[in-house]
Amino acid sequence: LPSASGHLDPSSRQRVLMKTGLILLIIGHLNFITGALVHGTVLRFIVNPRDAVSLQYAVANAASVVSALLTISCGIAALMLSRYLAPAALKWVVFALSASSSLGCLCCLLGLATSIGLTLGSQGRTLLAPCTVGDITLAPISRQCPFDPTRVYSSTLSLWAISLLLNSMEIVFGIRCLLLTLDLLHL
Repeated sequence: LPSASGHLDPSSRQRVLMKTGLILLIIGHLNFITGALVHGTVLRFIVNPRDAVSLQYAVANAASVVSALLTISCGIAALMLSRYLAPAALKWVVFALSASSSLGCLCCLLGLATSIGLTLGSQGRTLLAPCTVGDITLAPISRQCPFDPTRVYSSTLSLWAISLLLNSMEIVFGIRCLLLTLDLLHL
């Protein structure tokens, strides 16, 4: 509960930090798994360094995985800080991780929104590019796509939408962790 000065008492800080750390840990893992599923089911087949759209997909997905790892690290550090409130170095680590996690997730949010927009704008042609007969190098295997083309469009968009939601949640709880750390640092 906040005191008259607006700061939390130590036991409340520990509870709030612990809950925030657990939420960040869970959300980060879910986003990591979502990014791995997108990469494993679709992106590993379509990434072409000469194609700007598929390269954008790969960069946005890699950034999503990196931001998920930052969020997981922030959650672990927040859990440690909830147990040991005294070390100033740990407070600064949580501060840095929560700030970088929030900024990274914001960048991912923009990248994923761009990926979704590009996919919807092209009606999924970039996602299904390896299955077209027009590509001479893939002609021998054109009858057999490297992935299941029947659901790739909707599955990828669904996973990106889930990742978009998880990134939004990571931003909210990352900022919450940042504000808690600012309170602990008396800044």
